Amino acid sequence: MLSEIFSRFSCFGFSGSRVWSSPVAPLSLAASLVPSGSHVCVGCAKGVDGFFRVAFPAAEVFAVSSGRWGSGRGAFAGRSVACVGAVASRSGLWVSFPASACPAGLLPSRRACSGSGSGSWASLAFALASGVPCVVFLGSLPCPLGWGLSPVPGSPGWFGCSVALGSAPVQLSLF
Repeated sequence: MLSEIFSRFSCFGFSGSRVWSSPVAPLSLAASLVPSGSHVCVGCAKGVDGFFRVAFPAAEVFAVSSGRWGSGRGAFAGRSVACVGAVASRSGLWVSFPASACPAGLLPSRRACSGSGSGSWASLAFALASGVPCVVFLGSLPCPLGWGLSPVPGSPGWFGCSVALGSAPVQLSLF
């Protein structure tokens, strides 16, 4: 099912922990599923971002050092919002690799939000609230409640939103 999800898109945004100490297999799998010629958007951090910059040398890199989003901590949030926006504008898929559980109280929001130290979760929250199809590799991390994520069938540790999984929410009849 994961390969089917990836095959429906031609633009991908990757985000994740600055320190990825888990096995590289999920990152490699995701990279291998990106169709040839796809547009890839990624941030400037080490860890997961760095992996995908190497995997996709032609990727569009959103670098805080460019100064386009100001300076200081807010520049990192601005960079993430711009990266999600670029993926949204191309009807792409957001792929996230957080290394820790979702911070308490963080929920999807269309505002650039603080991830309580987790830019991975903040970016995913913004992408989901913006209607961008998303998949996330949680491995053995708990899936946060209230995020609308469901397990990807046949892909242990992977979760996706209903749009990415190919099913839209259905309004049940009251009558």
